[in-house]
Amino acid sequence: MSKRSITVIPGDGIGPSIIDAALQILDHAGCDFHYDYADAGLVALEKHGELLPQDTLDLIAKNKITLKGPLTTPVGGGFTSINVSLRKLFNLYANVRPVVSFEGTRSRFENIDIITIRENTEGMYSGAGQKRADDNASAEAMSIITREGAERIVVFAFELARNEGRKKVTIVHKANILKSTSGLFLDVAREVAQRYPDIETNEMIVDAACMNLVMYPERFDVIVTTNLFGDILSDLCAGLVGGLGMAPGANIGKEVAIFEAVHGSAPDIAGQNIANPCSVILASIQLLEHLGMQDKARRIREAVRKTIAEGKTVTRDLGGNASTTEFTQAIIANL
Repeated sequence: MSKRSITVIPGDGIGPSIIDAALQILDHAGCDFHYDYADAGLVALEKHGELLPQDTLDLIAKNKITLKGPLTTPVGGGFTSINVSLRKLFNLYANVRPVVSFEGTRSRFENIDIITIRENTEGMYSGAGQKRADDNASAEAMSIITREGAERIVVFAFELARNEGRKKVTIVHKANILKSTSGLFLDVAREVAQRYPDIETNEMIVDAACMNLVMYPERFDVIVTTNLFGDILSDLCAGLVGGLGMAPGANIGKEVAIFEAVHGSAPDIAGQNIANPCSVILASIQLLEHLGMQDKARRIREAVRKTIAEGKTVTRDLGGNASTTEFTQAIIANL
């Protein structure tokens, strides 16, 4: 049987070192993948003169599954976010961002287990109608919500909840003010919810959701929402479990899926071998689950859990002084 090929984009800054950590762990868990490496971000700009070379896009399309490190989009005119571009090009409509408490992390809460499902292609991030007046006195942007886009993300959330044995889906919106866009999203979400009588559904206005997440995070299980709100809420959720270093993300479409660290490229600590690789390791666990390799995913998660709980060989942000390499080796030893 030939090996399953996955596209690997090491990325910028700390990307290559944390991606390397994740791949070592996948190999030691016996995943037996073939890795096709591709460039994107500043590395690609320097090598090929463009942020997203066609060769990279071809590899993503061919292998269908990609593991990606953080990418830097240059600040300033002409460059759109590479992540947003990838989501649009491959119609990666579902952004899945789970957060789980790990004993030994520096966080205010225990026993957090929340998945934010964010619509990834519409809303305020569609980029439609963005313009600024010549005199800089005013600016406009358009939010677009379609029935089709709303329905498929809410169906995705309920299907995930059902498949993972989750009890509740919270629909987060701002339909009291944004009656057109958020109103349509909420109407469609209510229709979809009726098809899933086995799952408890509740609705929450986004500002109230923020307050409740900080005060009573145990009340949440699966959250489904639009693009901008999902971006904000998923980062808030990451803060409940110790920060973006412990938060992975999956971008899933009908054909292609890209799994990534959700934090930035941290150029200030690049090359120092001190970065926490957990975000991309947890993203690789999402990748395994997506491929139906639940057993290997479980083994890696337990090894990460055990290593952090022991607290002996962890990176600085987790309260230790281990290097990226030492932390990775400790996880491998616990496999």
